Amino acid sequence: MPTPTDRSARIHEAAAELLRADGYRYTVARRTIVAALGDAGAPLTIPQLLAADSRLVQSSTYRNLVILEEAGVASRVVTSDDHARFELDERVTDHHHHHLICLDCGDVRDFELPAGIERSLQAEFGRASRAAMFRMERHRIDLLGTCAGCS
Repeated sequence: MPTPTDRSARIHEAAAELLRADGYRYTVARRTIVAALGDAGAPLTIPQLLAADSRLVQSSTYRNLVILEEAGVASRVVTSDDHARFELDERVTDHHHHHLICLDCGDVRDFELPAGIERSLQAEFGRASRAAMFRMERHRIDLLGTCAGCS
């Protein structure tokens, strides 16, 4: 069974590779952001990300998140509140999941579907894509509603 250190090393290797492929360096600031996102249990807002590691500076964190998102290292989860949330992209983590998004408070929770349902969805999405002559890369499902805390 892989250790947390093994997982972290794989994440950093994948991040460095994706950044290099887009012509970017894997700087200390980007490595710090990736580590904070990797340690988080859910997508983080920029204020949450800054609170997670005191070495992060707000202005460079914004710029670096744009680069990490562009390179496919991080993904943005848009919610109903004023803050987008960021998480490591599944190309980095090899972990496919979906989101429960509260329309009242903006909270985001991850959830997974059973493998059989994911395979069925993937097949249906493939059929729909082919019918539209659309090249699908991957899918993401966000369920929008109200969390227990806001109900």
